[in-house]
Amino acid sequence: MRVLIVEDSQPLAAALTRGLASQGYACDHAADGERALAFLDTVDYELVVLDLMLPGIGGLAVLRHLRQRSDATRVLVLSARDQVSDRVTALDAGADDYLTKPFVFEELLARLRALKRRPLERAEPVLRHEGIELDPRTRSVHSGKQRLELTPKEFALLELMLRERGRVLSRTQIFERIYHGASETSDKAVEVIVSTLRAKLARCAASDLIQTRRGFGYVID
Repeated sequence: MRVLIVEDSQPLAAALTRGLASQGYACDHAADGERALAFLDTVDYELVVLDLMLPGIGGLAVLRHLRQRSDATRVLVLSARDQVSDRVTALDAGADDYLTKPFVFEELLARLRALKRRPLERAEPVLRHEGIELDPRTRSVHSGKQRLELTPKEFALLELMLRERGRVLSRTQIFERIYHGASETSDKAVEVIVSTLRAKLARCAASDLIQTRRGFGYVID
């Protein structure tokens, strides 16, 4: 099994390479984010061990690059950042597991074995339309290089309408899809979400993306 070790500490990278090689892994090493991207663009890896604090291009940027191209390679983040917020950010960006430094090598091996046993999920395709790109895995939306900062409900609405492109959805249908059954919110909240989402889309010249069909609902053609 081929593993890419992305780690700027040469002693740690050498120790990981020796240890993993003794367990039958074929290892490549990248000391920075730019080198990691070059490896990932040319070699198919089963596993990536990824540090977050890298010189130049950071580990999160490497991770997001991997997921934005719908690559489902399993990624174990290995980082000295031990705050809950750091783990949440990395997992939301597409990491499969997170191990903090310092660590016990046997635990790292166990986590890699667990990732090997996990069925490789087929990454959901990025949804693209009229210059807008929505990545369901990383929960991100871009217009070109510009990232749109959406609320969870705005993201859910845009994802729903892109998946149902060409179909007119009523306010009630949208409400039932993006709110849970126990919600006490009125379906009129959909109008507010549509309005705020349109305002954000307008900043990247996509204000007409979501169209209104009076008396029927909303649609993305």
